Amino acid sequence: MNRTDRLYALVEELRAVAPRPRSAGWLAKRFEVSTRTVERDIAALQQSGVPIWADTGRRGGYALDGSRTLPPLALTAGEALAVGIALRSAEGSPFAAAARSAARKLLAGLPEDVRRREEVLAGRVHLVGDGGTASAVAHHELAEAVASGNVLRLDYVDADGRPSYRDVEPMGLLWGSRGWYLLAWCRLRRGVRGFHVDRIGAVEALGERAPLRDAELRRELDRLDADPLRE
Repeated sequence: MNRTDRLYALVEELRAVAPRPRSAGWLAKRFEVSTRTVERDIAALQQSGVPIWADTGRRGGYALDGSRTLPPLALTAGEALAVGIALRSAEGSPFAAAARSAARKLLAGLPEDVRRREEVLAGRVHLVGDGGTASAVAHHELAEAVASGNVLRLDYVDADGRPSYRDVEPMGLLWGSRGWYLLAWCRLRRGVRGFHVDRIGAVEALGERAPLRDAELRRELDRLDADPLRE
């Protein structure tokens, strides 16, 4: 178990038994680490704002103040991503530190499978150019398709007003100075294209898993130094 997963599991273990404490020795045995590692992990959680307190004595240990924590959140990966993006957009503002702390608490409160999907989605959301307004990701279907790799059929209108249907392999979401784009491999154009989210109408999942195109995605992101998105 890596440290991120262990920190999440520590919080969930303490939440499950709150307000009763767990000793450092018990937690060390549970997670197959040293007592010193548990103490460092607890200190890191406390510094990040998780309300864990220590009770000394023979029956002492670490306990979580359940009244000041969130229960596991019933959020989808797309919902968690939308909240996470809104929090990340505060970077550079007077609320940056508070937003980072809130983002860590949000992720810690998610079920593990949703947390991992949010992390996948977050890794596929890219800022290009000067950026734009940090609104929530439009089109739930687009965010889900980026996370799952499912092929979509888009009812799309290009910049010149021409309508068409496009079968695309979603690769990521771009947030640029002109708004949100779906970055995808377009089977009609046989290349990577950026589809402006505001010009996407109906979205249909075709029930097909897209092949990985990491090399093509990397080349396209390297090219986007001045937000010259196509389509």
